[in-house]
Parts: sequence; structure tokens; C-alpha cells
Amino acid sequence: MQFWILMALMLPAQSSVAQMKSENISCSAKLENDLLILENSRISRTYQWNSGNIISRSLTDKVSGKTWQMNSKKPDIALPGETEKAENGVFTSKLIAETSISPGHLEAEIVYTLGKLEVKRVFRLYSDCPVIACDLYFRGESTNTWLQIGTNLADMVNLEKLTASNAGNNAPVIEKLELPGKHWQLNTVEFFDITDRFNTLVKSVNALSYRPNYYRGNLLFAHDNVTNNGIFILKEAPTSNVQLAYPGSDFVTEYGAFRAIGIGINPADLDPKEWKRGYGFATGVYSGDQKNGLIALRNYQKNLRILKPGRDEMVLMNTWGDRGQDTRVRESFAIAELEAGAKLGITHFQLDDGWQTGRSSNSALKGGSLEAIWNNPHYWEPNAEKFPNGLEPVVKKGKDLGIEVCLWFNPSRDNSNQHWEQDADALIGLFKKYGIRTFKIDGVNLPDKTAELNFRKFLDKVSQATDRQVVFNLDVTAGRRGGYHYFNEYGNLFLENRYTDWQNYYPYATLRNLWMLSKYVPTQRFQIEFLNKWRNADKYADDPFGPANYSFDYLFAITMAAQPLAWFEGTGLPEEAMKVGAPVIRKYREIQSDLHNGDIFPIGDEPSGRSWTGFQSVREGKGYFIIFREANDSPKYKMKTWLKPGTQINCTPVIGKGKAFSAKAGIDGVITFELLQKNSYALYKYTLGKEK
Repeated sequence: MQFWILMALMLPAQSSVAQMKSENISCSAKLENDLLILENSRISRTYQWNSGNIISRSLTDKVSGKTWQMNSKKPDIALPGETEKAENGVFTSKLIAETSISPGHLEAEIVYTLGKLEVKRVFRLYSDCPVIACDLYFRGESTNTWLQIGTNLADMVNLEKLTASNAGNNAPVIEKLELPGKHWQLNTVEFFDITDRFNTLVKSVNALSYRPNYYRGNLLFAHDNVTNNGIFILKEAPTSNVQLAYPGSDFVTEYGAFRAIGIGINPADLDPKEWKRGYGFATGVYSGDQKNGLIALRNYQKNLRILKPGRDEMVLMNTWGDRGQDTRVRESFAIAELEAGAKLGITHFQLDDGWQTGRSSNSALKGGSLEAIWNNPHYWEPNAEKFPNGLEPVVKKGKDLGIEVCLWFNPSRDNSNQHWEQDADALIGLFKKYGIRTFKIDGVNLPDKTAELNFRKFLDKVSQATDRQVVFNLDVTAGRRGGYHYFNEYGNLFLENRYTDWQNYYPYATLRNLWMLSKYVPTQRFQIEFLNKWRNADKYADDPFGPANYSFDYLFAITMAAQPLAWFEGTGLPEEAMKVGAPVIRKYREIQSDLHNGDIFPIGDEPSGRSWTGFQSVREGKGYFIIFREANDSPKYKMKTWLKPGTQINCTPVIGKGKAFSAKAGIDGVITFELLQKNSYALYKYTLGKEK
């Protein structure tokens, strides 16, 4: 953006206007004549001011021109037991300047009181984005019970009681839309992390909105089958099964009325002086094909963190996948791994648990613990026995080879992360001394609001002290953590631990998890593993889906839509791995950023080991396909894509077994792909245009 205008006043009951403008875009927040209007070029939402406890009046998709009018008498936020009468309402707006991780955007803030409780709503508007997001904060005190026992729908025995039900009123409501119409098609999506336990990470439910019903999940899509317009609500919170103060579901629907419930805070969590952040939401609009709802959601998600090639793009090698744990970690090992990694073509090398003086509970040696870490003030210093020269020789070797050295870190969990500042200072010190800026954050447990808030303070302090150069690899494999829709601004997600030692690494299962998530979460945010397929091949015996049945570059190809994670010791690879893998990895690195600049969505069938499946990276006028033919008997397959019917494309193979071809997309964007070998793949770059 080359030119900005910003105006902001603080006149709570009269008139206040804030605008963010450039030559082509604008966002604005306006309080006038008891109406609050938030809008940009794609979306507009109007509220009755109501002394700050705002009530939705209309929602407009400015692209299609569709406006939904709302006639609610009640405020959008509802906290059981609290008064609805707001006092001391104040509205302000300000421009948040662009940073290295966040685009410039407009924030509109409302603060008001409900008795002794203060509520703060911070709306976020991004240019050319059909979504308005809202973060919620609370301060003060309350003696009420926000989570109350509700009426089971099965106990509402007659139509009169069901029609007049108060379903959902027993839980905090954080977002409410009351839209006209009775023909709303619903799609709710529940997510699962704790990937050490779960191997199906997405559960989708399709339904018609009817009388009051409850749904679990971070996402609700609602499509009006009469007007062909839709809305969606993203609940910005951990996954449903680990949320705090959880009311048992995330959404309550009734025809065109949609409420997001569960705020992640109980009154006991409140503080009279400190604002406590609850769960927020993002509400978006779209029209036409329901795929447009996913594109609108992706537009918003990509605003949460700017993906920078020199910082966020990576092919990272972490040796823990070969189960040596901390027994091999030392200076000579690290240098040998860097040399092997350079031969393979990696960009980052991460020393996992064992580089530090302290001994964790994951150690292969006895006596380790993750409790009371700071009883040892030298815990997070390099182990003097393993690294007698500190980390300088390792970091220097990495720089000489063009590889960034990274570290594993486990924040202290004592007393709800009370030592968060010391944890932050440890990482800041490592950054300043060695220039290390990528850290795998492991062992996190957020069992209560204090722990969650302290963890965020830890991340924020490190980010701010390093000018936001640090990238956090946030592990979501176990415990109560942030999931897929919380803490999104801090880095990427370490998705899963899979090992050949325990025969739980199956390439198609890894592909399946990424494929299922990619519909709703940007793949660029995940670290996805590929392993040494030669290790433990005997343990898979005659298993047709064992990793030895796939080429090494096929295993790597599974990770290309994400951030590839080389989950092995490079020094343990045979020469065949280098011969097969290195040319592919180096070629991939040439197009990695361009591939990831697109909106990446799943195409084909769900991976099963026998499917035709893949991904499409969608960009204006061009894009990429990553196509997999699993172990099936069909050398050709007609695959639905994200292309518009009738689109002419020219496909050029970049990596894999594909051949150049031109095609015209059929109904549902169908393109016929051809791969002659089972368990083969192709990455194509495509352009739109006339057939050659």
C-alpha cells in the first residue's frame, strides 16, 4: 500500500469514523446515529449501537449485492446471568500498520460494562477480504454461572415447547446471526489434534437447518438454497475436544438463526485489572458455488500470517524420527548431519531434545523431567559435554552450507506456565547469541485459562523482542494445545509423530491427513513428515502399504503442498536416497514459494492407498497440480478440479512421472490425468490459454 488515510475519534454516543484507504482499497468503521457500520470492499455489517452491547441489523455481501436484514431484539453477545444493559460504551478505531507477519488492517474497538463486568470487542477488517473477525476480552468480576445445565431436546415432548425453546441459552453466545429463510444447507466441521491418538483429523456433518440443534466444530457453513448465497463462522479456538469452559457444542442453529457458543472463560478466570482473552470468531460471506465459501475462508486465513520465503518456507530435517532420541546429539553428530543434509538439499536442520544442559522426560537416559525446569538456571544452555564449544561451530557449519540451524524447546509448564518470561528470555538469548530463529515448541499443556494466557505472553514476548523474525513450529501431537485455528500468527504446525519403528508410518495415511485438512486449513501452515523408508522394512513384512513399497521421492512428494519435514537422520540414508531425493528436493525448492502462494485445496478422492488423489494450487491465470496415482489399476483418471468448466489449460511437468499435455476442463472442472505406474506422482505447473 502506497497511500494511507486514517481518521479516528472517541465520541461514544455521537459520531466516530475510521477509514483505511489506498488507491484501490478501503476499510472503514463508522458510529453514527446510533448505528455502527463496519465494511470494506467485500463485506458490510451494521449494528444497533445499544450503548456498546451491539445488536446486528444487517449483513451485506458487497460483491453479489445480497443483504440480509435482521430484526433481533437481543444483543449479539449473551452471557448467562449477566444483565443485557450496557453502560459506559466507548468506540475507537485505529490502523494497525503492516508488520513482517501481518498485513495492515483496521481495528474497531468497543468497550462497555455489564454491571461489574467489562467487555472489550476488537473487530479486525482486512482489505479485499469478505470476512469480519472479532477478538473478545473480559475484565472485572461476576458471580454468575456462565455454563448452565440446559434442556435436552429429547425432553421437549411437544411441538409448542420445541418451537419456543431456549436452546443454547445455557452457554455464552459470542456471535449471532438471525437471517431470513428456511432452506439453509449446513456444513459443520469438527477438527481433531492430539495426533498421537487420532488419525482422522476432520469430521464433517451436512444437514438442513431446522428447529434448534447443536453442532460441534470450529467451522459452520450455511448456504441459502433459495438465493444461492452463504455465510460461514469460524470459531477461533482450540479443537472442540480440548476447549476450556466447553458447553458441549460450538454452534446452535434454528432455520436461519446461527449462534456460536463457548467463550473459553469462566467467571473464576476474571481479573479486576487484567484483560483476559476469550475465544473469538470470524464471520464471512460468499455467493454462488459453495466452493466460493472455502475460497473466502482461505482469503481470511492467509491474512493471519504473511508467508515469507526466506523465513517461513523450509525443508527441515529433524533427526528424532529415527528414534535415536538424545543419545546421538552432539557437535560431531550435528556437523555430520548438516553435511548429509546439504547433500540431500534441505534448508533447515533442527536439533531436537538433547542439545540442552537439562535432561527432559523424553530422554533415553534416566532421571529426566519436564517439571521444575527453572530449578536449574542453566537448563537451556548448550550441554557442555556434547557441545564443548557451544553451538557456534554448528551454526557456522550450517551457514557455510546454506542451512539454517534450529532448536527444540519445551516451555516450563509449572503452575500454569508461570515462568513464561524466563522461557521467553531463554529463546531471546539464543536468538541474540546464535541467530537461531526457528524453534519447535513441544510439551505444551494448557489446562486452564491462566496457562493459555501465559503461553501467549511467552510467544508474544519472543516475537516482539526479535522483531517477529522467530518462527515457532507448534507441536499439536498431544495435550491441550492450540489446534488449527488458534495461535495462527506465530508460525507453522508440527502435525504428527509417525515412526517406522512402531509401524505407524503409512504414506497414504500421512497424505490422507494433509488432504482432509487442506480443504479448511492452509497446507502451507503444516510440517508434514517423510521418513527413511529403508529403516525397519522387515517390520512391515508383506504389508502392501508399507513405506518400502514407494519410491523415496514419492514420500517427499506427499509433503510438497506443506512444509516438508525430513523426519530422519541424514547420515543414516543410503546412497540411493541421495541419488533419487536430492534432484527432486532441489527442483522443488525452486518452485516452493510460487506453489505456496496459491490457495491449495484437495482434488480427487480421499487417499486410501488405492485412490487417485492430489492437490491444486489455485492462482490468478495459473497454478499447480500435485497428482498421485496410488496402487490402483487405472492409468487414467477423470478428476474434478477447481477450474471453471470450459477453461483451457496447458500443463508442464515439473517433478515426477507426468507428461506435458493440454486440456479443456469439463463439467465440475474435470481434467483427465495419466500416470502409467502405480504409486507414482506428478507435479505440474499449469497456465490458462489456448491449446498449443
